[in-house]
Amino acid sequence: MTPRTPAPRSRRERPAKPALTYEGIVATAVRLMETEGLQRVTMRRLAQELDTGPASLYVYVANTAELHAAILEELLGAVDLSPAAGEGDWRERLARLLGSYTHVLFAHPSLAHSALVTRPSGPNYLALVEAVLSLLHEGRVPDGQAAWGVDVLLQVATANAAEHSTRDRTAGAEAEYHSLVAALREASPDTHPRIAALGGDLTSGTPEQRLAWIFRMVINGTVTTPRPTR
Repeated sequence: MTPRTPAPRSRRERPAKPALTYEGIVATAVRLMETEGLQRVTMRRLAQELDTGPASLYVYVANTAELHAAILEELLGAVDLSPAAGEGDWRERLARLLGSYTHVLFAHPSLAHSALVTRPSGPNYLALVEAVLSLLHEGRVPDGQAAWGVDVLLQVATANAAEHSTRDRTAGAEAEYHSLVAALREASPDTHPRIAALGGDLTSGTPEQRLAWIFRMVINGTVTTPRPTR
């Protein structure tokens, strides 16, 4: 007996696709980044994942750069802002807050580098900026210095995350680091007297200690460096 060919299903009988929403688009983009990497999160790839055409996405997101900014905005919700309302030295609390922001980027290496040029503007980013500014205000940092300082503080945190995430993904990074340490420690005092004098101290400390020190240094610079008057 010749098998019967199944009758084609009408489009009306197929289950309807969920309606596109901004929240659904961003959630799918985050999932794609986590599984395939940020470089694969394009408008075309996202449209494929959502079973729609790229033109449909442009109603919600203007381009890939805006899409990446939306991903960063979503992930910024994981930053621990509680130090802003905590107790203790405001400088240490600000360093902890910036450390939390940095670790969010550490957890998503492909996003860390993009964050150097990505400009989110949603509620999570505004909450982060507000928390930094409130701690600077608590420390009686002049408003003008705080207004410029918040940008520098976030840039330093972002650049640190981008640098280390790039190094961690580079083949042979550990061997290169050990070669650098050896070169610094074995430098001749005749040709490089200051390097020889400091020796191993140039690479001393844990990454956490060095990161906290960087934040304290930039915070103190924000406190003591007046803005130019012209």
